[in-house]
Parts: sequence; structure tokens; C-alpha cells
Amino acid sequence: MTQTDSVVTLDRVTVAYGRSVALRDVTASFSSGAVGLLGPNGAGKSTMIKSLLGFIVPERGQMRVLGLDVAASPLEIRARVGYMPESDAHIPGMNAVSFVAYCGELAGLPRVDAMQRAHEVLFYVGLGEARYRNVETYSTGMKQRIKLAQALVHDPDLLFLDEPTNGMDPKGRDEMLELVRDLAHNKGVNLILSSHLLPDVEYTCDHVVVMDKGAIAAAGPIAALKQPRGRVYELRVKTPDGEMDPFVEQLRAAGLDCHATDEDVMRVFVPGEGGARQLFALAAAASVQVRHLRPSVSTLEDVFATAVGEK
Repeated sequence: MTQTDSVVTLDRVTVAYGRSVALRDVTASFSSGAVGLLGPNGAGKSTMIKSLLGFIVPERGQMRVLGLDVAASPLEIRARVGYMPESDAHIPGMNAVSFVAYCGELAGLPRVDAMQRAHEVLFYVGLGEARYRNVETYSTGMKQRIKLAQALVHDPDLLFLDEPTNGMDPKGRDEMLELVRDLAHNKGVNLILSSHLLPDVEYTCDHVVVMDKGAIAAAGPIAALKQPRGRVYELRVKTPDGEMDPFVEQLRAAGLDCHATDEDVMRVFVPGEGGARQLFALAAAASVQVRHLRPSVSTLEDVFATAVGEK
């Protein structure tokens, strides 16, 4: 990926809090479109976003957002970026439309334009009926929506969404993900979605950057990362004595990766070109009867587990 393809780049960036290193010599590129910033809690995702916004100054390294150097132009970057923080950031005593309009003015919109945009984005995120209520009376899900509204009000060139489904019930989470997906795929908004939830990233994003312990573990188009150097199969067998563990150990000894799933079906990764033929040969050698065998599509969970060393 070239610099011109990227809306965000980091070059050997290190951020430390005292002796604790949050970002460790990170080099990464985020393409246009929807990119997931994926990793467990504490991986360094929020630190990266705050550094890209100029809130945290790295010990070393360079960062560019929308072609602008973060160290030289942090205010110009913030005017062009929408930021949905992980924690609540509303102002008590203000109703929703006044708060979102105020955020628009802070981003440089004239007052009349800011108020008009506030009404529009509040309807878009599903808060049109509640826009005159004070924000502190909102539920957790409504507060998440207003954080998205204030990030959108000034029509930014890039969105940073930090754990946008935090604290939401299943229905609200699904609706938030639909909004994010609509922004990325129908409205043409560039966005970086930071999350520790694999399904959120897989549903909304086309590319992913996986972080672990302050470093980049994997990066690229999700579809490409999900193509293993080998093949994953769903496998159900019948052994002579009814015990599965000895056969599983034989598969692992042959270099195959096995994981049990529901209903006695194993997911088996066969590296290289051996494929189903190798599975049948190993089963025959162990006098094991294959009852079910079909190719399985690799998931983002497999990519994540491999990237952070769980597989």
C-alpha cells in the first residue's frame, strides 16, 4: 500500500507511560474505506487513536492523518476528523441538539449551519424524537448514539470510532453496527473502528489492523487474511472405541490443527496441499470412520487467534 492510498500512516511510533510501553515501534497504514483496529483490551488501540489526534505525543516516530503531519498540524487534523471516544464526553445541562450543534461550532461550522446539521445527524442516528432532552437523562445506548452524532456533525473526512458498541444491549448494538456499515458502504465515509469484538469488525469493515501488546500482529484486507495457506475442514468421525482424544493427538502429531466445536464436529486445519486426501489417509491408518467432511471457510477469529499467538 502506498502513502497515497492511505488516510493514516504511522512510521516507527513508540508511546510510553512511564515504564509501560503502550505502542512499540509501530509502523502501519490505514487505507480509505472502513478499517478495523482490532485487539484485546490493553493492546494499545485507544493510545494509537489519541496519538493520531495529537492528544498524546509519542517518544519517537512520525504519523500522518489525511496527508497532514500530526506533530505539525494537530488542530487542522481535528477539524477534519470526527472522533467518537470510548468514554462519555457530553456536557451536563445541555440538551442533545444544543450539545451536537456546539460540537459543530467547535469544529468550525457557523452557528446556523451547526444547528441545522445537529438536527440532521440526530435524526440519522435515531435520536430525532429525543433531541430536546438533556443528555444526562439518556440511556447508555442513547449516549453512544449522541457520541456518533457529534462525530458526524461537521461532515468529517475521517471517523475514529473507539468501541462504538460499548454497553449497548443486543438490539442497540445491531443498530449501531448498521449505522457504521451504512456510513462506510453507502455514504462513502472513511472510518477506523477500534474494537475488541471480532463480529463488529467483520460486519462493518473491509480491512483490519490487528494489535497485540502494543505492536502490529497482522494487517490487510479481511478477505485475504482469511485465506489460509492450507484448508480448514469440518470433520465428524467414529472411532473403534468411541474415544476421540487419541485420534485428535494423531492428527496434531501429523501437523494438523484441531479444534472441537458444537455437535461433535471438529474444525481441522490441513496445511499445504494435503487437503481431504491426507485426512482420509490418517483416518484409515487409525481405523477411524469419517462420517462428515466438508471444507470450512476460515473466519476472522482464526486470523486473530493466529496473529496473537493463540494458534
